[in-house]
Amino acid sequence: MAKANNKRRGFILIASYLVIVVLIILGAAFISKSVTETRIARRQQRFIQALFLAEAGIDQGLDSLRANPGAEDPEEVGFGAGTYDYETFDLGGGSFRIESEGSVGDISRTVSVDIQEDTYARYLYFTDDEHFHWGWLKIPVWFITGDYLTGPLQSNSHLHIFGDPVYTDPETHEAVKTEDDFITYYNNGSPIDSAETSNPPYDEPTFEEGIQLGADEVPFPSKALELRTAATQGQEGAYHFNASASNPAQIVLNCDGTMTVTDNHHDNETMALPDNGAVFVTGGNVQVSGGLNGQLSIGTNRDIVIADDVTYCDDPRSNPESTDTLGLIAERDIVVSKDVPYHDYDDDGLGDVKIDASIMALGNSFMVEEWWVGPAKGTLMVYGGIIQDYRGPVGTFGSGGKQSGYSKDYQHDPRLLENPPPFYPTTGDYIIISWEEEEND
Repeated sequence: MAKANNKRRGFILIASYLVIVVLIILGAAFISKSVTETRIARRQQRFIQALFLAEAGIDQGLDSLRANPGAEDPEEVGFGAGTYDYETFDLGGGSFRIESEGSVGDISRTVSVDIQEDTYARYLYFTDDEHFHWGWLKIPVWFITGDYLTGPLQSNSHLHIFGDPVYTDPETHEAVKTEDDFITYYNNGSPIDSAETSNPPYDEPTFEEGIQLGADEVPFPSKALELRTAATQGQEGAYHFNASASNPAQIVLNCDGTMTVTDNHHDNETMALPDNGAVFVTGGNVQVSGGLNGQLSIGTNRDIVIADDVTYCDDPRSNPESTDTLGLIAERDIVVSKDVPYHDYDDDGLGDVKIDASIMALGNSFMVEEWWVGPAKGTLMVYGGIIQDYRGPVGTFGSGGKQSGYSKDYQHDPRLLENPPPFYPTTGDYIIISWEEEEND
């Protein structure tokens, strides 16, 4: 009996030892796994922190460009648990590359961004004031049922809405932005100001990407200084034409890459487009029409008059590789002539107008000549953008809808985000064109 008990005790002791050994092994394995996972987690944390530091360097580089272009890049900057070090490269033509390396311990990550000067060509529609200044009067100008705006919209004012206009932006998906924190609705003839985005049942606009009321103001320039300088300071390959109040200049664009010019010194003379894409007219208005094959900006210290359709010969809507781009920049008004020839593009029996260009009226407005005279016309089709100091009317409406002028079909040309027309006015800011992380050795 004693021997049996001894054997049982020995078995229990051996089993206990085995259990203890197993527990020790499991415990060691658990501790080893915990240590490994902690190391992995800490390394992953450093990996993420290094990216944040690299992006902090990008942000500082952008801030430096905005505040002091050409400033020398700083040495390595300590920040929190690590450092960042960035370098700025001038690529020419208003484009830059910023490369930034963020480091935490033994982990480093490098981010590279390409940026360029932001131009007003990035907007489909921009106004400093949504009222038309007619003598001492300030007249609200309305978006109405049948108006379609496709692209980024910014106003340093507020919108006036009658009925059901549509705003969308499938390319950049930006919300409509207005500085004022309200919308003025027609409200069946009794206008009201409201912070609501709709005024049923009378006024129900569609903001497919939303609307931001109370947005920051975007400063507006008054002169096309860079274009004027490029065309008038003797730069090789540029054109400077002279006109007068009684003898406006005429520029007809041709699909063979030329333009036909009439001014004080040229009589229906055909010439190549300027090498640097800069044309400026002083002393009088300039009438523009035709089809563009190339890159061109036409500016004037007076008015630009749209005498007929202005289109791209290689249509980017059917060929995204098209490089045709046009800027029309007036230091006063841009006016669609009342005598534009009849074109009915949508077969509705009404005259339409096509303008492929980014249009900028620095001194006043983009408008239709005699916009108040009926009967109603067709559609004003702009592919590019409309940027103006204060908004000009293109027609009138009543309770029954449009009474004179044109409906609006404005579409942004997405190519202009990265490839604006030559010497197009800039906003003073920069936009990021590309972002990539580079492999570190």
